[in-house]
Formats: sequence, structure tokens, C-alpha cells
Amino acid sequence: MTNSSSHPKNTAPKLRSRLLKLLLFLLSAVLLLAGSGFLYEAIAASSALKSYPAPGQLVDAGGYNLHIRQLGTGAPTIILEAGSGETSLSWRDIPEQLAEHATVVTYDRAGYAWSEQADTERSGANIVRELHTALKNADFPGPYLMVGHSLGGMYARLFTQTYPDEVTGLVLIDARPENDDRETKPILAAENMAGNPSASLLSLLKRSGALRLFQDQLLAGLVAPQDRGTFINVISTPSYFAAKEQEAALASSTEDVIRGQHFGSLPVKVIARGLPQDYASFGISGEGGRRLEAIWQEGQRNMLKLSSNSELIVAENSGHMVIHDQPELVVQTIRRMLATGK
Repeated sequence: MTNSSSHPKNTAPKLRSRLLKLLLFLLSAVLLLAGSGFLYEAIAASSALKSYPAPGQLVDAGGYNLHIRQLGTGAPTIILEAGSGETSLSWRDIPEQLAEHATVVTYDRAGYAWSEQADTERSGANIVRELHTALKNADFPGPYLMVGHSLGGMYARLFTQTYPDEVTGLVLIDARPENDDRETKPILAAENMAGNPSASLLSLLKRSGALRLFQDQLLAGLVAPQDRGTFINVISTPSYFAAKEQEAALASSTEDVIRGQHFGSLPVKVIARGLPQDYASFGISGEGGRRLEAIWQEGQRNMLKLSSNSELIVAENSGHMVIHDQPELVVQTIRRMLATGK
């Protein structure tokens, strides 16, 4: 007679062996799948280098190269400074429309798009100095008409402060106000805002191929569908994510530097959005959103104090991306400043 009590003792090693083999198989499958994703992304990214060549030139900015694109001729030179995470491509066809009247320069900040990564920290002071160096090396001596959108508005203001004799006008497009961080921080803390994903996580998503494969899901509401090809193939690199993250971390220090500016009678145009942000999409309550929007709008109007020759223009049909929602208003404002000098 078979001893039934011995049966579990005989099968347990076999069961453990089978489970171990199953786990090893699953692990191998996961590693193979992940490895395939990394390989797929590496091949696709390499191919994109040929499909998306730099439209401008690489210019020494003091130890690394900035990508600068010039259109048009004649003075002044219009410098378009893009917002946080935005590049020379963000302006779409605005440069072409302005190039009929003056020299237009778009560029990518260090680490962005076709520009090389910088060794210096992404402070406003470094960004402005390096842009100025590149402009001189590219033989764009000025005078400059500075145009800044969002975070780029702060850099345009700092450029004007640093090189006042070289700037002939300033256009701020829904620019970040100088008190934004200190006034919104308590509200955002009360709303338990988690903040943006880390640069390391975003870099992993890109390198693994996940960002490319699931771009419609991951980039919905963040990057317009028509811009996703260039975002995936040109912009979303580890150096870009790192530079953007550091710019955001140091933005409050730039606010401190530009607070209380006054540029005399320098022509200043402030284009403010007419439509509030969709704060609910970020998980912010209705009351929190109203308070944040009020702070932003007050900040836009406070920028009129930058000059005795300032003007507020409200983009009635635009949210924050005025350069996409009402590009014609941006072009008209700059053309009017070129024509009248004020």
C-alpha cells in the first residue's frame, strides 16, 4: 500500500521547480519586451536625425552650441524667446510673417531641440548671457526687439535689463509675472499639487519607446497632435527634460532678479490671455483656479509699470498659448511696433 503522507513530499520539489521555471520565463519575456522597446526607440531616434535636420545653424554660445534660425533682413532684429518646454518650432509660421519686415531670430535654449546641452546651470542670468554671446557670434549685433512668451517673457525682460542699450522694444505674450511663484505657492500647496513627473522618469519613458508608442495617450492635452512628430523625434531627449526641469526649479530666482524693473519710455506691449486656464484638468478646485487666474491677470497688468510707454492688449479668444490661438494678434502687435516705433 502506498503511503499517502509521502505524496506531498515527492511533488513539492517538482512544483517549486515548475514555478521557478515559470517565473524565469515571465522575467525573460519582460526583459525581452523591455529590451525590444529600448532597441526600437534607439533605431527610430537615429532615423529621425535624417528626417528632421536642423533648419538653422549651430552657433557658439560660450562652450557649447545654440541652434539659431534667421529669417528676413534689416533692423531691428526680432528675438523670439519661447516659453517653458517650448522651442523654436513653437512659433510655427509667426517668424515667416514677420520676416517680411525685419530680421527674425528663433532659437532653442540649451538642451532643447537641436541645441547642445550646457554645463552651466539653467538660471536666467546664464540663459540671457549665452543667448547674447551666440547673437554676437552669429553677427546679429542688434538693436533687438525682444518678444517673450510665458517663461520666455521673464528671460526677455532680463535680457532687456542686462543689455538696455541694445533693446529697442519689448513684447510680452502672456508672460509669467515676477511674483508668480511666491503668490501661487500657498494655493498650489493647499491644492496638493503633485507637480510634474521627474526628468529621470520622462527620460525613461522616452528611452524605453513608451513615449513614442503611446504618444496619443501620454501627450494628450500637453502637445498638440500636429506637433507630436517633432516633439517625439526632435525635442523629447533626456537633455531636454533635464534642462526644462532645472529652468523650472530656478524660475523663482529669475523672478527675484527682474522684480521692480522700469525701462523708462521703452515701448512695451503686454498681450494677456482672455480665456482662463483649465485648472480643473490639473486637479485644481474651482476656487483655487479662480484665485490662480486672478493672480496671473493682475500680474499681466502690473507689467504695464515696466515703462511709461506701455500698452495692454487682451487676446480675447486665447488661452495661455496665444501664439497658437491668435498668432495674427502677435504678428499685428509686433508689426505695429515696427511701423510706429512705439
